[in-house]
Amino acid sequence: MAAGTAVASRVGRPGRAVTGVALLLVAATFVPLGYIVSALFSTGLHEAAQLVFRPRVGELLRNTSALVAFTVPICVVLGVGLAWIVERTDVPGASWWGPVLAAPLAVPAFVNSYGWVSVFPTLHGLRAGVLITSMSYFPLVYLPAAATLRRLDPAVEESARALGSGPVVVFARIVLPQLRLAILGGALLIALHLLAEYGAFVMVRFDTFTTAIFEQYQSSFAGAAGSMLAGVLVLCCLVLLGAEAAVRGRARYARVGGGAPRSVTPVRLGRTAIPVLAVLVTVIVAALGVPLWTVLRWLRIGGTQVWDASDIAQSLGQTVALAAAAAAITTLCAFPVAWIAVRSASRFARVIEGCNYITSSLPGIVIALAMVTVTIHHLPELYQTAAMVLAAYTLMFLPRALVSVRAGLAQVPVGLEEVSRALGKSGATTFIRVTLRLTAPAAAAAAALVFVAVATELTATLLLAPNGTRTLAMRFWSLSGELDYAAAAPYALIMIVVAIPVTYLLFTQSRKAAGL
Repeated sequence: MAAGTAVASRVGRPGRAVTGVALLLVAATFVPLGYIVSALFSTGLHEAAQLVFRPRVGELLRNTSALVAFTVPICVVLGVGLAWIVERTDVPGASWWGPVLAAPLAVPAFVNSYGWVSVFPTLHGLRAGVLITSMSYFPLVYLPAAATLRRLDPAVEESARALGSGPVVVFARIVLPQLRLAILGGALLIALHLLAEYGAFVMVRFDTFTTAIFEQYQSSFAGAAGSMLAGVLVLCCLVLLGAEAAVRGRARYARVGGGAPRSVTPVRLGRTAIPVLAVLVTVIVAALGVPLWTVLRWLRIGGTQVWDASDIAQSLGQTVALAAAAAAITTLCAFPVAWIAVRSASRFARVIEGCNYITSSLPGIVIALAMVTVTIHHLPELYQTAAMVLAAYTLMFLPRALVSVRAGLAQVPVGLEEVSRALGKSGATTFIRVTLRLTAPAAAAAAALVFVAVATELTATLLLAPNGTRTLAMRFWSLSGELDYAAAAPYALIMIVVAIPVTYLLFTQSRKAAGL
């Protein structure tokens, strides 16, 4: 028993190597925040105050606040409403509507903006930004809300109906409170996406902190004004994180046991089926139909000459190379953090995991600016190299990999690792032959998520990419910026096609999480 206990403790406790790698990652996550703090002190408090408290910053703050204030509620209403229609009613084609409503995530927001601007050239300003981002991001609420609805115990709702409550009362008093965590999580993700988005707002001529920082960087090469704008943007992100945590509180909604092993009796729509279907079709046309129709229209107008085989091949090759390398590095980096988070319940484990999530909430442009500043002043030989690009991708997308790897690692029986160590195998051998094999599906999902995120990333790539880099997103942005929409269409189509498998993976994973 003593030997078995010793083996168990060695397996369960993270080793020095794992802890060391995790601490290095945590140190790297503080680079963007350190950049903001150092910029504040190097600028001086007086000059920094003058740069922050000026009309331009007030305008950007109003624009950004209005964008979040309008877009997030619209996405919540759409996401929850559509999830309830698909999961709780007898709407025709419910099984088909599920993946279709998740599909808008496959269309990058700047491609969606390209589609709408092509159809309505006068579209601009706040209304345009709210419309485009709402159609791009509502699935971030729809997916968790639908997953939560699938696993709710139907007996509670049926009991409320038996006591005389109508469908509206049942939804408001029984269902909606249990969707609270899904709504808050999705709303936070949408708000952070809004703070980080660049391309979509440039196309509709709507100024936000991200667009202003990029313009400032281009004009003064990361001068003090741009750094102070980045500082305000970081504060906005931290305020959103704090607000979400405060609203979420410690409330939990759970049931003891597995609940009734049966599906919910769907609400009959009757005569309202046609209006409900009209709503679903309208949303899909706005979110998917417009960008896809625009891409196909420009491909038809451009003909075969817009398919520059050599340029497309070069862009696709560089995109795949960067995305594959970033996916591999980020997934590998997720393992030490996930190991500590799963195998340790200490405060240290929570800090290690939390630091990575805080950094990922920062817009890509802030992380990129930090990388530029660090390399110019301290590591000039790494400036505009692939290594810095991959480092930025790792900081930005590590939590996406961490979520999947952590879930997979939590399902690995520690007993199998203990047996391997008891048979004399080293920790590295045990990890490769036992742990890694059992977490391979989760690691593959993590790598796929990072791959598509990198393949469609724009802002950080524009700032950090070495000379001669031509990713799909960069080529699309360059050509669309020249108003050559026909030449940009092939790159938009390829990005959508690349993102479709991962979007479907997200949908299927949400169903698995619901126990289906």
